Amino acid sequence: MCGIAGVLGGAGGLNETVARMTATLAHRGPDDEGVWVDRQARIALGHRRLSIIDLSPAGHQPMVSPTGRFVITLNGEIYNYGDLRKELEASGHGFQWRGHSDTEVLLAGFQAWGIGQTLERASGMFALGVWDKKERALFLARDRLGEKPLYYGRQHGPKSPFLFGSELKALLSHPCFDATVDREALALFVRFLAVPAPKSIYRGISKLMPGTLLTVRDGAEPVIEPYWSGAEVARSGVANRLDLSPEAAADELESILDRAIGQQMMADVPLGAFLSGGVDSSTVVAIMQKLSARPVKTFTVGFQEKSYDEAAHARAVAAHLGTDHTELYVSPAEALDVIPALSAMYDEPFGDSSQIPTHLIAALARQQVTVALSGDGGDELFAGYDRYLFTAGMWSRTRRIPRPLRAVVARALNAVPARLWTRFGDAAGGLLPRPLRVQRLGDKVHKGAAMLRSGSHDELYRQMLSPWPVSEEVVIGVPAERESLLFDSANFEGLGGIERMMAQDMLGYLPNDILVKVDRAAMAVSLETRVPLLDPEVVSFAWHLPMDMKLRGGKTKWLLRQVLYRHVPPKLIDRPKMGFAIPLDDWLRGPLRDWAEALIEERRLAREGYFHPILVRRAWDEQLNGRTNSAKLWTILMFQSWLESQQSCCSS
Repeated sequence: MCGIAGVLGGAGGLNETVARMTATLAHRGPDDEGVWVDRQARIALGHRRLSIIDLSPAGHQPMVSPTGRFVITLNGEIYNYGDLRKELEASGHGFQWRGHSDTEVLLAGFQAWGIGQTLERASGMFALGVWDKKERALFLARDRLGEKPLYYGRQHGPKSPFLFGSELKALLSHPCFDATVDREALALFVRFLAVPAPKSIYRGISKLMPGTLLTVRDGAEPVIEPYWSGAEVARSGVANRLDLSPEAAADELESILDRAIGQQMMADVPLGAFLSGGVDSSTVVAIMQKLSARPVKTFTVGFQEKSYDEAAHARAVAAHLGTDHTELYVSPAEALDVIPALSAMYDEPFGDSSQIPTHLIAALARQQVTVALSGDGGDELFAGYDRYLFTAGMWSRTRRIPRPLRAVVARALNAVPARLWTRFGDAAGGLLPRPLRVQRLGDKVHKGAAMLRSGSHDELYRQMLSPWPVSEEVVIGVPAERESLLFDSANFEGLGGIERMMAQDMLGYLPNDILVKVDRAAMAVSLETRVPLLDPEVVSFAWHLPMDMKLRGGKTKWLLRQVLYRHVPPKLIDRPKMGFAIPLDDWLRGPLRDWAEALIEERRLAREGYFHPILVRRAWDEQLNGRTNSAKLWTILMFQSWLESQQSCCSS
């Protein structure tokens, strides 16, 4: 795991410029640094190294191929590099190896097969930059599902420098960088809690989409082509269902997990795993322990508030499996201490509040290990989110009502302010049995109204996910909202409703939110994280499974559970899904109140000009009165906090 940066074109001083860019990424690679420059070609590559495989100087980057044609700066790990090396050795090309790093194997693959075909063969998490001296072209690539980040852009026309880097802070350090906020990206952030690729929060800077290869020459526009398609994997899987008995399917899944997790346990440094006690992380840890000759190091963060605490469940799973378990109970004060660091950690606004416990568990793990495996990806591949069944049921009921009639009802519901609906609900609640009482009725009524206006299953799902369903109402200066999934929903032809939601999450929510959260939270403390459930073989197998092996008898992730039950008793696993949440509602009304109040003070909002002050203040009042969900305010607060840090940085 490392940090990479580079510049193509522009004026002189490339060495100093790229050295400055990579210095901002020292947390991603504290063990080594390097810069490679070709002044004639006006190209410079930089690298910061976190040594995981081949700790010797033979793993130093940027690395030049033996022929001198290719120069690479790589962030990530290629898990099947051993198999690729054997294939290259058998091909008769006569490679002379200098060490045993995966980077060297990639360079040999580029020489033998070309860059595109090598990426198709490679299984791993990575973002890379490669200069091809023969073609005088820069290539950028990102792994299939976007585990590793990569930003790029040329902001001032074809003669300006083309920049790339693992994090925005590297690009920000370039003297030509223009830190103008992209308001369309801001509107997307408010809707989805994160800025979705290919957007970034800055105008003229993009995120490379997962599974793509970018080619750029000095002064020319980049050309981007996919080398892998998640939508195609989903379509192909659904069209070619596996015909296996449940027992045979569980056997095959466990065999695939053995291979994927076994590969990802390879490291020349201490390794462990995050453990929440849920299905996904428990499955990963169970397989790790099966494959390990010694107790696996596992880590859990707990909270004093019992409704948010999973530590006891994780402790029980760890005890059953016999792992070397470490848990840390975090006080509210310790959790709140993380908040000032979030803007620098994430570089652009990020509104998923589980970023706080994620960083805490990463910091805990880093005290003992350099690599940690996580269970992310199971929900998207094995239908683990409760919202899938809820949305499918909602659409089956509302689609029967003519859309014009739904629009009339929606307008009528919205005509009554949310706070009045909530007051009515609170007053009526005292007359109803406890199971029938509804908290924050206004929030739910207005969200339901947005759902009623939905013209398709996909649109309904997006409305259900968003705390601000119509983001241009709160963001100033945004044109009529565009299609915001940023990929063509027609790609999911042949998929059922729940499968479409899973595919949307795999290609959207997972890389834009979940994987960003884990990467930045962990790399801030120089911890490499690996996600074995996103191994290409696991992804393909999951999409070939029939739906009744994912959802059965009211159980989500049914087949994954069958594998887990072979190692952990169901009584330790089967409970309502909790998620990695924090008591944010209480914190905003308590210890965070003054901090939040200062960030969204009405005159400040008006002066900065990004949000409509009246709507934000109304949401804040509802938050203080317990009448809205904290996610609605947290997105605004995270942007305001980020903006404050940016202004402070630019003025210093």
